[in-house]
Amino acid sequence: MMGRADSGEAELTQRARVGTADPPLIVERVAKSFDLGSEIVPVIADLSLTLEQGQIISIVGPSGCGKTTLLNTLCGLLAPDAGHIRWHGREVRGQPQNVGYMLQKDLLLPWRTALGNTMLGLEIRGVGAAEAENRSRAMLDQLGLHGFVDHYPSTLSGGMRQRVALARTLVNDPDVLLLDEPFAALDFQSKLLIENDMVGLVRQRGRSLLLITHDIEEAVSLADRVIVLSKRPTRVKAVYEIEFGGDRDDMIALRENPDFSHYVRRIWADLDVGLQ
Repeated sequence: MMGRADSGEAELTQRARVGTADPPLIVERVAKSFDLGSEIVPVIADLSLTLEQGQIISIVGPSGCGKTTLLNTLCGLLAPDAGHIRWHGREVRGQPQNVGYMLQKDLLLPWRTALGNTMLGLEIRGVGAAEAENRSRAMLDQLGLHGFVDHYPSTLSGGMRQRVALARTLVNDPDVLLLDEPFAALDFQSKLLIENDMVGLVRQRGRSLLLITHDIEEAVSLADRVIVLSKRPTRVKAVYEIEFGGDRDDMIALRENPDFSHYVRRIWADLDVGLQ
């Protein structure tokens, strides 16, 4: 159930030995610090991980440990101080292609409808108007927003707004999704429904997903693997392979699985945050 903290490096060694294809993302001994003028603050220390094709990984860690900094480094918004980040076997300067990044805030443009917001990325990429509209309508339909395509963000609930943001991300057909607590502000019911839909769309297309979350139950229910980070400067503290068997799309059924609470308790213990 639990792997070693150096499992990322072990996977790289094994992959080189057998000559298998490169996974979408390999992070090898990455470090990142911030220069505050009067001092250097180390945030990430010697961190390695591998995201396989079609795999969902959740990353949890104590508040302030550097989870968002890690995600910003992986997607090219920040440059690492040391180590290597390889997308499909290649180190990339700047932002990698075919990677969707979704934040906690939906960042919808208030003057655009749900359809207009979903079409935005396709328009920027030069996709024709008719194709962009057809693809966007189809994605909104898949996410349960049929009948709301002409609504503006101010008229949508929080859950609906996040569905539009997810549609805007998925309609560009990314190979990899990087999610930074996108459902943290939603109520439990809305969160379960959108997670169900998202996981279905991710697994159907064989996409890979890396999710940052503070919610251990969310991490366990969604992921094939949960990576636990240490306090800052953060590194991989523990790795859990989540093995429920059977259908992984029913979020309620997963929470009723006898192993679910066991995973949650073990990961909570590894976080070592204590009760204030």
